[in-house]
Amino acid sequence: MISRIDLRGDALPEGAALRDLLPRADFDVAAALDKVRPICEDVHHRGDAALIDYAERFDGVKLDRVRVPADALTRALEELDPAVRAALEESIRRARLVHREQRRSTHTTQVVPGGTVTEKWVPVDRVGLYAPGGRAVYPSSVIMNVVPAQEAGVPSLALASPAQADFGGLPHPTILAACALLGVDEVYAAGGATAVAMFAHGTESCPPANLVTGPGNIWVAAAKRYFTGKIGIDAEAGPTEIAILADSTADPVHVASDLISQAEHDPLAAAVLVTDSADLADAVEKELRPQVEASKHVEERIAPALSGRQSAIVLVDGIEEGLRVVDAYGAEHLEIQTADAAAVADRVRNAGAIFVGPWAPVSLGDYAAGSNHVLPTGGCACHSSGLSVQSFLRGIHIVDYTEDALAEVAHHVVTLAEAEDLPAHGAAIKARFGWKVPKSK
Repeated sequence: MISRIDLRGDALPEGAALRDLLPRADFDVAAALDKVRPICEDVHHRGDAALIDYAERFDGVKLDRVRVPADALTRALEELDPAVRAALEESIRRARLVHREQRRSTHTTQVVPGGTVTEKWVPVDRVGLYAPGGRAVYPSSVIMNVVPAQEAGVPSLALASPAQADFGGLPHPTILAACALLGVDEVYAAGGATAVAMFAHGTESCPPANLVTGPGNIWVAAAKRYFTGKIGIDAEAGPTEIAILADSTADPVHVASDLISQAEHDPLAAAVLVTDSADLADAVEKELRPQVEASKHVEERIAPALSGRQSAIVLVDGIEEGLRVVDAYGAEHLEIQTADAAAVADRVRNAGAIFVGPWAPVSLGDYAAGSNHVLPTGGCACHSSGLSVQSFLRGIHIVDYTEDALAEVAHHVVTLAEAEDLPAHGAAIKARFGWKVPKSK
């Protein structure tokens, strides 16, 4: 059901050589780019008409309009299961607690007397948020996108999710209910690359956005790549990943269930166990089969995910080696199920989010830990972060110098300008002092 990679006995290689030994899903965004390019340009030229045509082609629904009417949002919330509503409200409450603490404040640094640099933080003017709606419904992704944007102070938010044939061409009602709970009233029935193109170019019903965030399939990732430079993006999200660093103290029932929890998302989902305990590896393999058989989405998602090249049990000599492996892998979600798990977690450098000990499974983070579940995939955790308030803010430096403060540093500016063969830069300084460079005091 799941392969093994044995890295015991020999010294682990460094850098890319170690990464190449580890399992990873095939996710060719470049190839998908060729297919989404004409779709994105069609949306550019035909606007809402193109969105309506693609909804019929890809989602099997004939839309009258792309924007979801306000009464559909109200109705979705009124008809929402009370238990689901309570769970969403608690998820929102916890997410707000965490993300509110991420707010940045304006800060002024006095560099010299009379010379200051102030950094102020300004939210993006308009953001397009995407909530997937293919194999599963993700109201939790609505929360994870909307809450940090709201806490950042973004003045204009719009959300898109695919049209659903089962719901009269509207996005899934739980998606709509989550939007209503969050106060988001601008919602569009658009999915995949067409949704990204709608936000990037704008259409008759949807003004263009400055930034697009949210997870999605390969077509969403390809469209984000296509529009990079025209709009900001959070990341080119790939298939979900879980890595678990565990030793002999871990419970194989927990480990197996957590691997399955992420395999449930997608046949390309990655489930990786890194352990120095062959006994644990055997026990987890033994535990996987009955748990998989008792699961719901076995044939179409879980079984192909666990048996795919992207999933494996990786055997290492010890926790030191295990740390090197998980840092090389850079998982979206990393669980630490070892003795002294907090100390081990503190040493991890590359992960989208880290879950410490047996009582902090990834599922908690997906819904109600307060953390954000929109995280870097495909090893990008070595250079990127998950979605946060910071994702929706821009830092702007304000430089304020008096004449004396400029005079004090003028000769350095002129010297550096001349060293770079940019004499006009220096001349802009000299012009302020009668073309004579003041000497520093």
